[in-house]
Amino acid sequence: MIIEKQKDKFMNEPEGHTKKTAVLVSAYRNQKELHICEEHLEELELLCETYGVEVLEKVPCFLRKYDAATFVTKGKLEEFVEKAKAHEADIVVFDDEISPAQQRNLEKAFGVTVMDRAEVILGVFAQRAQTKEAQLQIELAQVKYQAPRLKKMWTHLSRQAGTSGGGGGGGYLKGEGEKQIEIDRRIIKRQITKLQRDLEEVRAHRKTQRGRRKRSEIPVFALIGYTNAGKSTLLNALTDAGVFVEDKLFATLDTTTRKFTLENNQEILLIDTVGFIRKLPHLLVAAFKSTLEEAFEADILIHVVDIHHPMALEQADTTFEVLKELGAEEKPVITVLNKIDLLEKAPEFNPVRLKYPKTIPLSAKTKEGFHELQERMIEEIQKRRQLVDLKIPQSEYHLISEVLRNGVIISQDYEENDVLLKVDISGVLASKLEKYIVEL
Repeated sequence: MIIEKQKDKFMNEPEGHTKKTAVLVSAYRNQKELHICEEHLEELELLCETYGVEVLEKVPCFLRKYDAATFVTKGKLEEFVEKAKAHEADIVVFDDEISPAQQRNLEKAFGVTVMDRAEVILGVFAQRAQTKEAQLQIELAQVKYQAPRLKKMWTHLSRQAGTSGGGGGGGYLKGEGEKQIEIDRRIIKRQITKLQRDLEEVRAHRKTQRGRRKRSEIPVFALIGYTNAGKSTLLNALTDAGVFVEDKLFATLDTTTRKFTLENNQEILLIDTVGFIRKLPHLLVAAFKSTLEEAFEADILIHVVDIHHPMALEQADTTFEVLKELGAEEKPVITVLNKIDLLEKAPEFNPVRLKYPKTIPLSAKTKEGFHELQERMIEEIQKRRQLVDLKIPQSEYHLISEVLRNGVIISQDYEENDVLLKVDISGVLASKLEKYIVEL
């Protein structure tokens, strides 16, 4: 299939083959943006290293205006071509999104593969997805990404046509190329339809799982945050979950759920979700929506911020932008400032603390701040609970059993054939038992 020609384009080299090399380019419009541009290049370098590509040089590029044909101006392009040739780079990676037409023109100018940030992220996700759902989501995103780039994939036919030595031969080959593009379009349509159907089946299964969790009345917390902020490390430290942890972007993509008992003996579920990243390709937001819906379905979000990172505030803002796109921005949020063990002093005046109040300084590595985190989690659960008086007929003892199992009994008495209860229960259970609530 057409997608098999494109994915993991650099990852299937023979054993012992030299690692592919790259020059990175990121644009900025004014001097104030230069520092941000350089930080973005640092992150792009981490992405490339995670993908398995060695970075030779990072180039901040000042642009007054963008060129519709080649993204950068003619003078800048000539400068970058010389850099790439001097380094003998295999790839040129742009931090900004480039159109299929720009990509074709740039590859013609450079004479090597040109990628943008979105394609690198797609490649990283493809390498690291473990579950069937994640693999399906990534394959769907890749197919959709490649669809408008079909013309680029068949340029070898045009080259053959130019060197065939005969007008008729060239015309024939060009016709074959056009025919192949149409075939590939049909293949891609079929692939998209099949992948979407497969994903719907997986999503139905996940919906059933979420339904079971809701019926269990166990509060659900979702760990969210920028990639490499330390979510998996925090989950492991709290629950001994054994989730894979690595100092790389997107070390783990798959959702992990673990049961945890708080200091007051309250059972909860902790969900580790995929990390967010700035300029997340729209295709990936859509493709991973069912995974990120875990954040939407959770009762409370734990927003993990790497407070040691120089771009901590931008990363925190990116997380909330994605949450807004998912419709989950109104969820209760506990913000934890992770990696305080790497700071020389406490983050008293950090801009993240100013913008996101009631934060909890914490170290997932040393477990400093864990008691304060659990206290805040207990407080948030308590806000969602209600103290009510119930009058339930003994004939409906299954409801009484549910209250005993999922609530805190303050007092219990009997009146003829009814059981009188004063209980501390969740808002969900209180709604379910609304007709049995009495005013005393």
